[in-house]
Amino acid sequence: MTWSFSIGRLLGSELRVHVTFFLLIAYVGWSAWSAGGAVAAALNVAFVLALFACVVAHEFGHALMARRFGIRTPDITILPIGGVARLMRMPHKPGQEIAVALAGPAVNVVIAGVLYLVVGRLDMISVLASDGTLNGFLSRLAAVNVWLVLFNLIPAFPMDGGRVLRAMLAFFTDRRRATRIAAFVGQAIAVVFAAYGVYTGWFLLVLVAVFVFMAARAEKAFAAP
Repeated sequence: MTWSFSIGRLLGSELRVHVTFFLLIAYVGWSAWSAGGAVAAALNVAFVLALFACVVAHEFGHALMARRFGIRTPDITILPIGGVARLMRMPHKPGQEIAVALAGPAVNVVIAGVLYLVVGRLDMISVLASDGTLNGFLSRLAAVNVWLVLFNLIPAFPMDGGRVLRAMLAFFTDRRRATRIAAFVGQAIAVVFAAYGVYTGWFLLVLVAVFVFMAARAEKAFAAP
């Protein structure tokens, strides 16, 4: 991917970071510093890095499941909006595509479960509020992993939930038509994301919406007869 660079290899895939990810880190650090000083900045940057470690684990869930079906993942790229595992191809069998799509969220479920067992709490509402303690940090991280699962399972193709939708449709129709339907649903949901993001001022969601819309359009064009 353009404007990304390698930081090494892990489990057979090259791990890459897009330069815009550092803009996110800088923004988080600067905002926290302005509001609460150096300690707040350090805690918030550490939380973002821990969150993206979970995102990397999520992407390797996809990669390792794909490997079971003989599909290589040359690289995984970290972006400000998440991660992208570049599979050489998607599985052609619907059941295999569902397995690959759900493997990523399954990793986040495991992470959230382990963290919950460690801290004994899961605050889904105050996930952005920090109490400055290790237990609070881990509790927030557990909650974010649950939100990652819920968000990724939204049927907005080509997100994980959208790929599950495409695979389910492929049981009843041909793969091209299933892709076109799933892409249309994904674009419709992306428009809702964008509208809500603009209304609330949540511009990261707008960025995600643009990415989903464009990716769905590309998939639909590729599936055109």
